[in-house]
Amino acid sequence: MVLISGETLHVYFLGTAGALPTPMRNPPCFMVKRGSDTLLFDCGEGSQQQMMRARTGFLVDAIFITHWHADHFLGIIGLVQTLSFMGRREPLPVYGPEWVHEAVSGIRSLSRFNIKFDLQSVALKHGSSVRFDGYTVRAFETSHGLSSVGYVLEEDSRPGRFNREKAIELGVRPGPLFGRLQRGDTVRITRDGAELAVHSHQVMGPPRPGRRVIYTGDTRPVTGNILEICRGADLIIHDSTYDDESLDRAREVFHSTAGEAGMVAEAVGARMLALVHMSSRYTSTASHIRDAEKRFGGRVIAPSDLEMIEIPFRDNGD
Repeated sequence: MVLISGETLHVYFLGTAGALPTPMRNPPCFMVKRGSDTLLFDCGEGSQQQMMRARTGFLVDAIFITHWHADHFLGIIGLVQTLSFMGRREPLPVYGPEWVHEAVSGIRSLSRFNIKFDLQSVALKHGSSVRFDGYTVRAFETSHGLSSVGYVLEEDSRPGRFNREKAIELGVRPGPLFGRLQRGDTVRITRDGAELAVHSHQVMGPPRPGRRVIYTGDTRPVTGNILEICRGADLIIHDSTYDDESLDRAREVFHSTAGEAGMVAEAVGARMLALVHMSSRYTSTASHIRDAEKRFGGRVIAPSDLEMIEIPFRDNGD
């Protein structure tokens, strides 16, 4: 049976700053709500307040950390305490690269209270995957001067389009049998006095890919590593700490420029590029957007904190 997915997919930019917060930008934190699931990708300090401001709630199902620099994980400590105070009992997995076990152990040690749920640690590396209902999160290796990963959230394929006219031509009357065919069933009909079977593949088009979101965390461009995991994306959220005038500095500290982010987005076939992790030296994102648009033909955004975008389903199989 084919499951017909109609889940919403929302991305909340809760923290878009670089290593230093600013009055307008918090440390890195990105929330993805896919149907009833809520995932956090990085969890910098102040993430709880950003969740309250964005009215997302605290029902987090899993946390994915890209690397163990403090601006990307310090918010977990306070979040865990809040969830415990709120009576959470379900386990909370924390996924991340090498040192995730030590980090989670340290969070438990720093929390001088009884955590009322199981805080789990799960190590990931390039090619690791975590399966959810209807989608998968995969890790790819990044380049940030220490063990680090980025993530691809990829939905399962959706059924192709239902050919109503073909179904009627084969003798299927409009009604409940249409729904069964769309779900992948074989139905039996009577035509010209004979009993016939009509199979789903006879009236359904080719499967359509699910939606994909890529988050790089802090990194130099790693186009090849991403392409090993994913080709094409509805959205790529890419490190853009510097504009292109500071390329030498970006190379020195293992970050990317906005132009390099645009280059990666173009190479992986993304539809939209979100520039994040802006250095506090910049008071405007204009140069970042300009540099990215020189390299990328899709839509470029430099989201402010608390912005949310909905990723729509694609109308075709592109």
